[in-house]
Amino acid sequence: MNLDFLLEYNPVLLALYATLFTWAVTALGSGMVFFFKTINQKVLNSMLGFAAGVMIAASFWSLLQPAIEMTEESGGTPWIPAVVGFLSGGAFLLIVDKILPHLHMGLKTTQAEGIKTQWQRSVLLVMAITLHNIPEGLAVGVAFGALAHSPDAGTLAGAVVLAFGIGLQNFPEGAAVSIPLRREGLSRWKAFNYGQLSGIVEPISGVLGAYLVLSVTPLLPYALSFAAGAMIFVVVEELIPESQRGHETDYSTIGAMLGFAVMMTLDVALG
Repeated sequence: MNLDFLLEYNPVLLALYATLFTWAVTALGSGMVFFFKTINQKVLNSMLGFAAGVMIAASFWSLLQPAIEMTEESGGTPWIPAVVGFLSGGAFLLIVDKILPHLHMGLKTTQAEGIKTQWQRSVLLVMAITLHNIPEGLAVGVAFGALAHSPDAGTLAGAVVLAFGIGLQNFPEGAAVSIPLRREGLSRWKAFNYGQLSGIVEPISGVLGAYLVLSVTPLLPYALSFAAGAMIFVVVEELIPESQRGHETDYSTIGAMLGFAVMMTLDVALG
């Protein structure tokens, strides 16, 4: 993977390009609503499981492992930034989860989480997906921000692989948002717009993550671990439970295994 020419660009700009890509793939997945009005539960569970597997693998190989290696190279205690950052990321998402009004797929409006609001059901559903797109964008941004600490082809390749992996799982994610919204009664265009809109937070959080890392380089291992913790929180709190709906749990498990294997292969072979 010859990516040396990209090293000439500002890491924040690269983070923006990468997260615009992940957003575009979300929109592409949301576009499936123009072809399908419903989605088979087996397919939905498989897609959500696949997304969970990708995020779990990315959390270790693209984020936690580099954080541990960077700390070791600097002579620090490797587990401290990994543990502190990881738990901080989970705590951050827990706080946001308690504040931001949102509703998970398949639940009644009265079961919405966060601060009570009069928002429409469709908006609450989209906010649930937007919530877990924040750590995805942040993870990509921090990975590109790592170029400030280690401006080499290996670090760049790892960031590109992470962006590609996040984009890969954003396609089924986009479909898993827009098609159920269509089933809720929204028009195809509305369902598509809401679906792609859930991914717009990724470029925002990606640029923010890269900029913060560039501004405070010593915090990089903590930032990488923070993004990993936030992603694992989303996987355990949202993706896995939602992928287990109905009686088709084997499909979500197979999807998770495949997603993990694909992301692990990309990271180890290319990153």
